[in-house]
Amino acid sequence: MAFVSFRTLYRQLWRQFWKMGETHVNFLGGSPLNRLSWLRQSPAFLNAVAASPAARWLVYQGGQPLLSTQPDGRTRGLASFTTNDIRPVLGSDPLFGQGRSEGETAAVDTPVLEAARLRGAPIVFLGLHEPEESKSGALPSAEFSAKGAAEAAVANIEGTPYFTVDVTDVDADKVKDLLSGSEAAQRGEKLEFSEPRAAMGSMDMFQAALFAEARSMVDWNGRNKFCPACGSPVYSLWAGWKLSCSSLLPWADNAGKKPCPSAKGLHNFAHPRTDAVVIMAVVDESGDKILLGRNKKFPDKFYSTLAGFIEPGESFEDAVKREIWEEAGVKVWNVKYHSIQPWPYPANLMVGFYAFADPSSPIRVDLDNELEDARWFTRAQILEVLSHPDGANFSRKDYRRMADIQEKQSNLENTQQQGAAALAHSDPSIQQNKAKQQEIEKEVRQGNAPPIKVPPRTAIAGVLISDWAHGRLPGVSPSAKGNL
Repeated sequence: MAFVSFRTLYRQLWRQFWKMGETHVNFLGGSPLNRLSWLRQSPAFLNAVAASPAARWLVYQGGQPLLSTQPDGRTRGLASFTTNDIRPVLGSDPLFGQGRSEGETAAVDTPVLEAARLRGAPIVFLGLHEPEESKSGALPSAEFSAKGAAEAAVANIEGTPYFTVDVTDVDADKVKDLLSGSEAAQRGEKLEFSEPRAAMGSMDMFQAALFAEARSMVDWNGRNKFCPACGSPVYSLWAGWKLSCSSLLPWADNAGKKPCPSAKGLHNFAHPRTDAVVIMAVVDESGDKILLGRNKKFPDKFYSTLAGFIEPGESFEDAVKREIWEEAGVKVWNVKYHSIQPWPYPANLMVGFYAFADPSSPIRVDLDNELEDARWFTRAQILEVLSHPDGANFSRKDYRRMADIQEKQSNLENTQQQGAAALAHSDPSIQQNKAKQQEIEKEVRQGNAPPIKVPPRTAIAGVLISDWAHGRLPGVSPSAKGNL
C-alpha cells in the first residue's frame, strides 16, 4: 500500500478544514470508506465483492494489526492482502450466507441467517474506498439495492472493497504459511503483527481510519462469544456487524429451554457499541494557563488533560462539569466542544471539550491515590515542551506501557474511571506536589530534556493541548505575551 506521509496529509486536511470552517478531523477519524451498510444483509453481494480482484484484506491477530515494511526498511504501514492471498484461512464457500452444513447456502428469506457466517475465521466487511474522481458515491438506490441482483451492484461500484479477518484462532503454522506465501512477502516486504498503539506511528490518516474501524470491529466480534440474554453461543450476521443467539437458528435444539429474550425487539448487545468519553482541557479565562495532571503509572514525566466516561442521563456538557468536579474538586464553566476522535481500544468515542476554571481555586488532593501531581502550566512552558523533539513523542516502550496499564485496569476498582485515563492518554484526577514541581523546574533550568511530556497529536488530548498552546481554540484569547 503506497501512501503519502502522515505529516503531509495532516497538513492538507488541516488547511482544507480550516478554510472551510469545518470541525477539526482527528487522527483515526475522517473515515474514507463508504460503508454500504444497506448491503450487509446481502450474501450474494458480499460473496461477489469478496471474490473481486480489487478486494483488500487487513489481518489481525490477538488485536494486533499486520504491518508491512518495504524492502528498503523505511516505509512501514498496514499490510493489505488480496483475496487470493487470504483464501487459505477463509474456509469454504459461501463466505456469507452459510447454512447448517459446510458448503450449504442458507435460504435468503430467513432473517436469522442474513449473510450468516457460522464457521471459519471471523470476517468483517469494512466498506468501499471510492476513487476521488468518482462523480457520485454509492447510495441505497436501485442500482445498489440489496434487493436487486448482486451482479448489478458489484458491476456498479467503483473503488476498493475492504475486509478484515481475525486469525487469532487459526493454527499458527497456517498463519505462518499465509504470510510467507503472500504477494507482499514475494516482493520482499517484511510482515509482522505489531502492538496497535505503537503501530499507529507508522500510519497516515487513511490507514489510521481503516485501522480504527477494523480493530474496533475485530475486538467486538472476538470479545462477545455468548448471548447476554440466555448464555448460548452467538454467531455472525451482516458481514460481522451483528451477532445473533444460536438458539434462534432454525435447527437449534431448544427442548426444555425458555425462549431467548433476544428473539423479540431490538437489543444493544446485538450490534457494535461505542462508549463515549469526554476529554477535557481546562484553561483559565486569560487563555494563558492550562491544567494538566499526571498519573504515577504513566510514562515518566507524562502530563495530560482530564478524562471520564459519559453516564446515563447526562449531556456531554454535564459530564465535563461532573467529571472535573468529582475528580479534582474544581468548578468549570462555559464548556465548549472541540472535536471527536474514534479510539479503537476497544471501541470508544473521545469527545473533546475545553472549559474555563479559576486557577486560584484549590485543587482537591484526596480524591484519587493514583495521581502523582497536577498544576497549571503556562503557554510558554507548553510551547517549550512542544518544540522539544521528545516533548510529544512516544516510544514503543511508552505505548506498550500504556497498553499494559489499560489491560490491568480490569482487575482494579474504579475500572471505568481509570480506564478512561488510559484510553485517552490523559488523567481524570489530579493532586498538587511541590517536590515534583521543584524537580520539573530544575530540569527546565538544566535544559537536557523536556521538563514534561504531553500526548502526541495522534491522541485528541494532544490536539487539545497543542491547539490551545498555538492559540487555535475558538473563544480562548491568549494575551500578547502568551503568543510570543
